[in-house]
Amino acid sequence: MQRMELKKLIRIANLEDIQIISDIAVIVRKSMLNDGLNQWLGDYPAYQDFHKDFLKDGLFVLEEDNQILGSLSILPEDDLAYLEVHWESDKALVIHRIFANPLFQGKGKGKEMINYAIQKGQKEGFTAIKIDTHPDNIKMQKMLKSLNFVYRGYLSSINRLAYELKIVEEK
Repeated sequence: MQRMELKKLIRIANLEDIQIISDIAVIVRKSMLNDGLNQWLGDYPAYQDFHKDFLKDGLFVLEEDNQILGSLSILPEDDLAYLEVHWESDKALVIHRIFANPLFQGKGKGKEMINYAIQKGQKEGFTAIKIDTHPDNIKMQKMLKSLNFVYRGYLSSINRLAYELKIVEEK
């Protein structure tokens, strides 16, 4: 018997995806809180956060067999909070709001999405990928270190740890 191949892809989100992404974010937020991780509080991230990223062509989904399993936003750097630490690169893409449905976590989905961002950055001439995470999000910190991201410092204004990965050498 032949094994069926899963249809997997990461693609730019469409307008109809935003509600699904928002629904998964609610599940992820509840899962984080159940695990004692207070990274996303209240109703953040919500539909309007994803819609803003969508309008900037920065919202992406991880899809398998036409089912959205996760999402991330990939945007050019413009966060004031990022001015708090020293970075190696000035021409970077930043990953925001990356998550996978808890049913599919621990299966490499986060790494797939980050690798997609790295490839996108390289194709578009960026020199680094930047990302931040909550100090208590040990899973994300371990994953970033396994992908060779370098810790750059603490972003006190948003209570996050900053990481950077050089993807090409600047000239």
